[in-house]
Amino acid sequence: MTDTTARVLQLLGLLQGRAIWTGPELAERLGVTTRSVRRDVERLRQLGYPVRASTGVGGGYQLGAGGKLPPLLLDPEEAVAVTVSLRLAAGGSVTGVEDSALRALAKLDQVLPATLRGEVEAISHAVAVVEGVNMPVDARLLSTVARACRDRVLLDFAYLARDGAASTRRVEPYRVVAMGRRWYLLAWDTDRGDWRSFRLDRVEVPSVHATTFRSTAREAPDPVDYVRDSVLRSPYRYVARLRLHAPLDDVVARVPQNAGRLTDLGDGTCELETGAETLDYLAIETLWLGVAFEVLEPPELRETVRELADRLTAAVG
Repeated sequence: MTDTTARVLQLLGLLQGRAIWTGPELAERLGVTTRSVRRDVERLRQLGYPVRASTGVGGGYQLGAGGKLPPLLLDPEEAVAVTVSLRLAAGGSVTGVEDSALRALAKLDQVLPATLRGEVEAISHAVAVVEGVNMPVDARLLSTVARACRDRVLLDFAYLARDGAASTRRVEPYRVVAMGRRWYLLAWDTDRGDWRSFRLDRVEVPSVHATTFRSTAREAPDPVDYVRDSVLRSPYRYVARLRLHAPLDDVVARVPQNAGRLTDLGDGTCELETGAETLDYLAIETLWLGVAFEVLEPPELRETVRELADRLTAAVG
């Protein structure tokens, strides 16, 4: 922070702390000349703070009463950071503060300068939060992708697939989904002619470029459902279906949305679709549910669960 910036903030603090100040009083407190005070006051006005000046006996500088709130002093990176944090909190990643986060987002929109309001608006509308994430995301990447979603323009980037294969993609970005540990982009892949989900941590940040070409208007799938299905199926070697002998409401809190899809069967039972890299992990995962179940598929999971049951039985004599 420069000396001038620090002094302007100090001046703002003085004006907020007392109803009126004379020029000489402010100059003395700030250690500058009255001419510098006048320049700093003008800087505050340019930022949108309603600083009034009056002459004569009892005159001086004061912040104007009423009107809209003054702009918030945030640079673009800070605005993105604050917005993302509030969106995650509003989505339930921090228990008990969802409503407060939504109110804070509304206030943030009121106090940000016009140059940053569009940045915040783009992220607020482009990001769908399912569950809190702990995987970091590059602020520049998130901002660029969110603006492209808002402006409906094509996005180019280099992408590293799960198997390590590198490719260049041109997509029509639709929504960003924060689910589980990851950030995902739902977009129409122009080369493949279909919807795809992309993990943002596999996007090469320097390669991301928002074009000026407009996206085609098309019906999009539900972003959360699509990403959840992609997470359940494409990354895993095994996908299992289990019939749980318990009402949906009794088990829904035990299955994170990125870990499985629950379907109410209407007879006091529900079906769980989930995936994993190994059958052993799937078998162990069934124990966390805490309810009776039966394996519908794959058949080899039944044998793995049977072997696990034998080992557990032997462990207790």
